Amino acid sequence: MSQSRYARAWDDLASGLRSWRLAATLGWTDVRLRYRGSVLGPFWLTLSALVMVVSMGVIYARLFHMNLREYLPFLSLSMALWQVGLSSLLLESCTCFIDAEASIHAMKLPFSLQALRLLVRNAIVFAHSIVVPIGVFVIYGVSPGLISLVSLPGLALWMIDGFASCLLLGALCARFRDIPPIMGAFLQIAFYVTPIIWKPSQLSPRQSALLMLNPFYDLLELVRAPIFGTLPSLPVVMISVGLSAFWCFIAFLFFARTRARLAFWV
Repeated sequence: MSQSRYARAWDDLASGLRSWRLAATLGWTDVRLRYRGSVLGPFWLTLSALVMVVSMGVIYARLFHMNLREYLPFLSLSMALWQVGLSSLLLESCTCFIDAEASIHAMKLPFSLQALRLLVRNAIVFAHSIVVPIGVFVIYGVSPGLISLVSLPGLALWMIDGFASCLLLGALCARFRDIPPIMGAFLQIAFYVTPIIWKPSQLSPRQSALLMLNPFYDLLELVRAPIFGTLPSLPVVMISVGLSAFWCFIAFLFFARTRARLAFWV
């Protein structure tokens, strides 16, 4: 039973990946339906992100006594990566299967297809939100250069972690509905202890060493550092890859054990 359970879970993942075209269509349809009847559509996200970055940039640049020309590009990129990247992936993965209740009950599809659907939806939203930091970079003359391409493997790792989060948190939250608000409160705390509105350079060397224990910092720096012209440090890469491998392993084990009951939980 144990071997067949894991084999069925693996077949589910393989079937979901083979159906990536359907997942892309469903994800695009979700975005269109969410903003149906709106004049600007998803660009409301761009506008709201612009207002937030400008207002927060002016306020926090004064509070931290930082040059707005240096601080605003950092803040705009960090906010986009956090809000539409890490935080959004974790929060929405909690309701991955709950939100897909109708399609799960209506037809037999791989559960992993719903995870791919969520990733496509978030990728589309991210493409709209990343316009703000790009505009800030252009205004202040920040040129990332070719080294910014090093951030692409980091983004790919985020997608893999997001997929694993859907399998783990999506199944867990389908069974225990109290977890999504707990996750929201946890991410709110993580937002303030992670260098998003403040820079790592503001910490002492000892505090910087402790910052490495924050997994959100490592994942964030894996993508953010190359865009600002520096390679991620070796500890950042090792911690990010190691934690991601462990996260994916735990997610697969939990998905394999709960997959047969998911349809009854949602």
